Amino acid sequence: MQVVRTIVWVLLLVVLLVFSAFNWRPIELTIWQGLVLETKIPALVVVSFLLGLVPMWLLHQGSKWRLHRRISSLETAHRTAVANAAAASPPPEPVREPVREPAHEPVREPSPSPADPAGERPKDPL
Repeated sequence: MQVVRTIVWVLLLVVLLVFSAFNWRPIELTIWQGLVLETKIPALVVVSFLLGLVPMWLLHQGSKWRLHRRISSLETAHRTAVANAAAASPPPEPVREPVREPAHEPVREPSPSPADPAGERPKDPL
């Protein structure tokens, strides 16, 4: 973001220099009836630009400062609330699930294999 900002300011400066080179001539600016200001066109452009930019920049900086203060105060209040809640209540005890007995399924007798046509198998000692 800093690179983009730098590029914009450099381009603005180049445009101002080119404008100044082609318009460097004096003009008379009548401010009031008896007050006449003789100045160059580029000086008038720069002063007009700054008269528009500076108040808006100051307003932006003030808003940014106010929001930073507000955010920091909210963060501090949150940290304080969390610390008070942690100090006031003990940590919850872990929930233990009851131990379940393994389900006993009936033992299935395997079907006779082709190698054992009579279906004779050794008896299970249990």
